[in-house]
Amino acid sequence: MSEVDLTYDAFLGGLVHLWQPRTGYRAGVDPVLLAASIPAVSGQRVLELGCGVGAAILCLGARVEGLVLTGVEREAVYAGLAMRNGGSSLEVVEADLAALPLTVRERQFDHVLANPPYWRRLASVATGDTLREAALGEQTPLYLWVQTAAKRLAPKGMLHLIHRAERLPELLAALPRDMGSIEVLPIAAREGRGAERIILRARKSGRADFRLHTPLILHCGDLHIDGDQYTPKVRAALRAGAALDF
Repeated sequence: MSEVDLTYDAFLGGLVHLWQPRTGYRAGVDPVLLAASIPAVSGQRVLELGCGVGAAILCLGARVEGLVLTGVEREAVYAGLAMRNGGSSLEVVEADLAALPLTVRERQFDHVLANPPYWRRLASVATGDTLREAALGEQTPLYLWVQTAAKRLAPKGMLHLIHRAERLPELLAALPRDMGSIEVLPIAAREGRGAERIILRARKSGRADFRLHTPLILHCGDLHIDGDQYTPKVRAALRAGAALDF
């Protein structure tokens, strides 16, 4: 992909810059919110499945220094851009999560995160863009994302996923029996509206009760108005790299 086909975009108020395809799938709010929700500490090992150009894992690395970061990406174009974006701070493995190489399977991680494709293609129409379709259209079953992520966790390690709210029952059903301390953060566009996204967190061998948190509201006001309408908590996560505690 030539330079003219790319853009160089700022995230976290300029703490992170990413090369992305000019057309097709481009990282937005969701991977940044996912990264903000992960309570990682320096020295921990982090794996992202389907890392794309590296938006989520590099935003996490910018917030928490000293993490050991690994991303797995199937699409060669995205994997190459993730390598370019992360440099020496991010190990990128070009592989399908359904067939992880031994170099990944022999390791365990303190945190595993993923932003799986949102759309089941039996119930929706595929896009005409190959790379966009790879990011948005579900080709690998959702349960396999969950189970692969759980297998890569160290004891007491944490799984973090962001997805559409209506897929929550599938996500919960896919969790292996040794995953507990499950928490769900609904994400709604505005006050009084239903959640469109959720962040799911679970811990290997966790024993705490299930927790359904108060929804995170993205925007102030009842109607869309041009300009930045993010609520203060969301703006701090998106623009300043603040943690999204829940």
